[in-house]
Amino acid sequence: MKKCTNTSNNILYFIQPHIFLLLLLLLCQWPSFASAAAAGGSWNLLLSNIGISAMHMQLLNNDRVVMFDRTDFGMSNISLPDGKCRYDQNDTTLKVDCTAHSIEYDVASNSIRPLMVQTDVWCSSGSVFPDGSLVQTGGFNDGEKVVRVFKPCSNSATNSTCDWEEIQGGLIQRRWYSTNHILPDGRQIIIGGRRAFSYEFYPKSASANNSYSLPFLVKTNDPNKIENNLYPFVFLNVDGNLFIFANNRAILFDYTKNIVLKNYPEIPGGDPRNYPSTGSAVLLPLKNLQAQEIQAEVLVCGGAPKGSYTSALNGNFSSALSTCGRITITDPNPQWTMVTMPLARTMGDMVILPNGNVLIINGAATGTAGWECGRDSVLKPVIYRPDNPFDSRFEIQNSSTIPRMYHSTAVLLRDGRVLVGGSNPHIYYNFTGVLFPTELSLEAFSPSYLNSISEYLRPQIISPASQYVIGYVQRVPIRFKVAGRVDINLVTVTMVAPGFNTHSFTMNQRLLVLVSENVKLIGENAYQINVVTPNNAKLAPPGYYLLFVVHQDIPSEGIWVKIQ
Repeated sequence: MKKCTNTSNNILYFIQPHIFLLLLLLLCQWPSFASAAAAGGSWNLLLSNIGISAMHMQLLNNDRVVMFDRTDFGMSNISLPDGKCRYDQNDTTLKVDCTAHSIEYDVASNSIRPLMVQTDVWCSSGSVFPDGSLVQTGGFNDGEKVVRVFKPCSNSATNSTCDWEEIQGGLIQRRWYSTNHILPDGRQIIIGGRRAFSYEFYPKSASANNSYSLPFLVKTNDPNKIENNLYPFVFLNVDGNLFIFANNRAILFDYTKNIVLKNYPEIPGGDPRNYPSTGSAVLLPLKNLQAQEIQAEVLVCGGAPKGSYTSALNGNFSSALSTCGRITITDPNPQWTMVTMPLARTMGDMVILPNGNVLIINGAATGTAGWECGRDSVLKPVIYRPDNPFDSRFEIQNSSTIPRMYHSTAVLLRDGRVLVGGSNPHIYYNFTGVLFPTELSLEAFSPSYLNSISEYLRPQIISPASQYVIGYVQRVPIRFKVAGRVDINLVTVTMVAPGFNTHSFTMNQRLLVLVSENVKLIGENAYQINVVTPNNAKLAPPGYYLLFVVHQDIPSEGIWVKIQ
């Protein structure tokens, strides 16, 4: 795309200066240009080698990120501490393995610590419990029915006992390529997986100690091992029911009664959006939280056309989908609205930013997910602005230099950056002689709101302090500073639930825009805004959230709050 200043100098000889400036202005505001505006954001290589390829990623409330890969491919590039080894006589690759397949990344010190998983966590799922513990479920072979718990520790860097705990037989059914979601009562629901057309809960109880059939997953399963309904997109609706999207369609599901309440229309075009076609999806920001009827919208982007996976297995790589579908799932008669992205993408990740915009990052322009099935890495992220006019919602960002293909990850950090890692489209770690070598590096993408030019508009939260505990329907005063002039009509407060990211979907990701009163000046460059917390756990399940003050689309650094 040409910039306005690239217009040929020859025109200047024939156009008067004031007319030329007018034409220049019109050209810059032309809708076709606005739909893919000038690039923004910046990249920073944090660590060139973290020892593993980060297939799964979760930010915890101590500002550390737990990452893990799989255990069945041989050695990683980082050793376990204190002479520890994993012994597995059923492992066909390596029966004694003294390397780590999980790490803890400390954001503040930009350092890593190896962790020990005993059983195979390959293509698993997870979510964070209300107490802040990461509960991870399933995997492959000896890990398929295992539940693993990682509790954040304040002194984890010096505490060798701060590690994974494994619960054998914690699941009833094999869970591989499943999706988890935290529920209003604090339990997790685990849905689907390869040849698992059902759901179950964790922890178990006397009244919920079974696996429950979900025929929708049978109906959306493409035959001949193509599937296209793994890692279903699951979101907790504002009424407490679950929106479940698999393949190319969705249902509203009452998990308490095992009843489908609504069948949503098929996404236009009918192309698959779930693994291995692998698009991504987000629940758009929830607003007007004190209204009698709260609207909820879901955005599904990218993927691959029908037949792409089979074609890729045969060496033919189809162009990825370039469309997004947006639907108001709370409407009585919901319909999809389609829009075209500036860049086609499969295996992209969608991250909700603190200001409510959506970052689409990672992935490929051709092929699908799966071993060696993707080509043409998409190095440029895109930001989607859901509240912009229809034809100006996308903005292309500056390019990374590192391809992030199959098994890449991305999560939001408390400072507003997006942590990016992973990429391994090979059965084993492979660093030479391949199109896309196994990637062990860790990067951060900084959206343009972190540019130094925005510093004077950026809020800084004074109070409350991080780790603040709040209740439901509670009035909370938030005090903050801004160096520059504040537009009191452009200040909001958001709460973001950090999600569990793997295979291009972030489970449990959620942003709420809190109801707020007018901003008041309380001192030199200091302000107060009173907010009301969400009404109930259907809107905000109990647990830890990041709270941000946002001014003119520029967020503060977040603080941790726990709602209970």
